[in-house]
Amino acid sequence: MRQLFGTDGMRGVAGQYPLDRATTFAVGVALARWIEKHRRAREVVIGMDTRESGPWIAEHVAGGLERDGVRARFAGLITTPGLAHVAKTGPFSAGVMISASHNPYRDNGIKIIDHSGLKLPDEQEHELERHIFAFAEERVHPAPKALSIDEGLDREYVDHLASTMPAGLGGVHLVADCAHGSATHLAPALFERLGARVERMNGEPNGKNINLNCGSLHLEGLRARVLAAGADLGVAFDGDADRALFISPAGKIVDGDAVMLMNALPLHARGRLTEVVATVMSNLGLERALKRHGIGLVRTPVGDKYVLEEMIRRQAPLGGEQSGHVIFLDYATTGDGLLTALRVLEVMRASGQDLDDLTAGLEIYPQKLVNVPVKEKRQLADLARANAEIRRAEAEFGDAGRVLVRFSGTEPLARVMVEGPQLDRVDHYAQSIAAAIRSDLGVS
Repeated sequence: MRQLFGTDGMRGVAGQYPLDRATTFAVGVALARWIEKHRRAREVVIGMDTRESGPWIAEHVAGGLERDGVRARFAGLITTPGLAHVAKTGPFSAGVMISASHNPYRDNGIKIIDHSGLKLPDEQEHELERHIFAFAEERVHPAPKALSIDEGLDREYVDHLASTMPAGLGGVHLVADCAHGSATHLAPALFERLGARVERMNGEPNGKNINLNCGSLHLEGLRARVLAAGADLGVAFDGDADRALFISPAGKIVDGDAVMLMNALPLHARGRLTEVVATVMSNLGLERALKRHGIGLVRTPVGDKYVLEEMIRRQAPLGGEQSGHVIFLDYATTGDGLLTALRVLEVMRASGQDLDDLTAGLEIYPQKLVNVPVKEKRQLADLARANAEIRRAEAEFGDAGRVLVRFSGTEPLARVMVEGPQLDRVDHYAQSIAAAIRSDLGVS
């Protein structure tokens, strides 16, 4: 079982284990040893978002790489999908993205991306952990390496994105909430290059304001700006811009489920798609809307890496998460907020419809999520009271609702999700199942 890597790399409070100086240096050493073992090119690209801890973490990872003879090139501020693209198309054995995505600035993280452009599979991360722990026992004092930004590394990525929209965006008026993060410069530059009129929000990073009351987790400001400006749409990114959520001209929130639906229909009409891959958290409304058009929905565990693995296995061109991570496999191997925005705009222009029209067929079922702190994690089948409540909910909802109970992979929490046609019954069962879990397991 992995101890450092979760579903999206290593995460933690910057300066504290495992995001302390010694361990981040050890990550570089471990990656260099992994490269040596697998006979890869001895060059790695490093990128980061706008957190104040990003530069010193980058320098410690680079120092660890250099200690074992691997060169690090520094892309500076870049999106996670941008870093993945550079890692795939450049002379690199891997890419290292320093970001904690939508988390507050005090947190940070390290994501390692293979030359294929894919996040490392679990077994490879487990191998890296063994190298990290082995090096830690050597008790070597970390020696960070000063880095200078290679300004050209993100240019080819923007060129690639622009090439996917040959008709351009002339006449489009959009508002972009950049979350004071990785999209700050790239998103406005890309959209304006394609001919759009862009109003930028939250594009003044200071190291501490990334995701602060803005971006994809805080859509109120973007909604107000879209309505006031009469814009065609608003797009909100998270800190590393691997996800995007949207605001329609009428002020409706358009999430990842809606984005998948509006893109699935034209792909299906062209014979390119028979099923969409999403996670267990995607709304039942998406499943039913797709079914009406003869499109299947395949569900995976939470985490875009698991969505991608299933997409590749099934050769499915479209998949993603309700949170806004959407993967267009014809163009990229990761969720990419900028690419998602282009594909949404492409559907709008091809159909002549706005986001309100394009999402009118998606009925969102009420969904309630309750996190239950627990003292221990046991097999769900052993929780008698919780299982009795789950059976009661499933009997009442039938095929018009869902109950999902799972343990967090990183925290002492049981997560209860209930979905159904009536909010009061959904809330009732979410609370009753949570109470039963507390009774079965005790509260931490």
